[in-house]
Amino acid sequence: MSELAGMDKRAQAGAEALRRGRPDAARDIYLELTGIWPSNAEAWHGLALACRALEETDGEMAALDRLLAVDPDHIAALLMKADHFARTGDGRAAHAFYSEAATRGTAQPGITPSLRAEVKRAERERERLSTSFDHHLEAALAKAGFDPARSSPRFARSLDLLFGRRKIYLQSPTAFYFPGLPQREFYERHEFSWLSELEAKTPAIREELLEVLCQEAAFEPYVRSTGARPKREYGQLLDSPEWSAFYIIRFGEMVEDAARLCPATLEALRCAPLCEARSRTPAVLFSALRPGARIPPHTGYTNARLICHLPLIVPEGCGLRVGSEIRAWREGEALIFDDSMEHEAWNESGELRVVLLFDIWRPELTEEERSLVAATLSAVADYDQRPWD
Repeated sequence: MSELAGMDKRAQAGAEALRRGRPDAARDIYLELTGIWPSNAEAWHGLALACRALEETDGEMAALDRLLAVDPDHIAALLMKADHFARTGDGRAAHAFYSEAATRGTAQPGITPSLRAEVKRAERERERLSTSFDHHLEAALAKAGFDPARSSPRFARSLDLLFGRRKIYLQSPTAFYFPGLPQREFYERHEFSWLSELEAKTPAIREELLEVLCQEAAFEPYVRSTGARPKREYGQLLDSPEWSAFYIIRFGEMVEDAARLCPATLEALRCAPLCEARSRTPAVLFSALRPGARIPPHTGYTNARLICHLPLIVPEGCGLRVGSEIRAWREGEALIFDDSMEHEAWNESGELRVVLLFDIWRPELTEEERSLVAATLSAVADYDQRPWD
């Protein structure tokens, strides 16, 4: 008999001892097997089962840890760890192992029906423990004076992250990253003293937009192929009129024909701290999204600026997600956001959606920092003899 066949026979003997209610004999067999064959996951599993039957908790946990080091996907071992922590009252540790068992079990379609039932149990336990933890924390915070309707919105968002209701998104610009800036998806309108003056001029700006829309082929695809840069992240919107633009200022240069059509728009923007860097920015444009169009998740080229949308034509069914936060446009009420965070937009209506889009400096940057950032962006544009994509 070969050595491997002999070990298989001993493993069968260990399993038989467990079935016959002799965990002490099974433990001795599996101790022998793990000493000879330490990479065998099922030998460690058998040892853990024997130790559990003998109420030898330390031995059970040690065997499970060795088993998971050999096979991190071992669903039964993850469940045994989860059940142990649940019995001992460590809810957070139990939740972690039930979650891992549920996640890994879902990713393994070929598991047995009995193990699939255990994965479903893990999912139920995960939800039960999540709810229990949420209630515990909410009660403690209510006692400390937290009121979701009146307390700090930033703290409320931190709870959403803690509870898993939001995902953490961080600035991830494609080209130029300025460190130390707040990680904020949206800025609020009241934070910009000049914004109410701009919003008051929405009717005049909208009238100019309507005149532009009457001109055939006034808009061009927002994302155009140049051959110099890949544009895979925009998918089918590349060179597509589904997402289109009418530029008034482009790469920091006035588009003269467009400017003649939009004097009220340019006058309204005099109050805004436009992000200015020769050959790069600002951009001022009417951004149009056709019915049914969706802009896929993407990020802008730098976090040193913010993007402003002044909504001009907004049917129902349109929205903007920046990071983990979704907002709807309201005509005449600006949205200001950090486009260096992942964002996407959609128009699920049957009508056109148009906003006035322009970029401004981050308010946290000093004048010196703005000047140096502008010099950097312009220098890169000069080197490439093209704007920085």
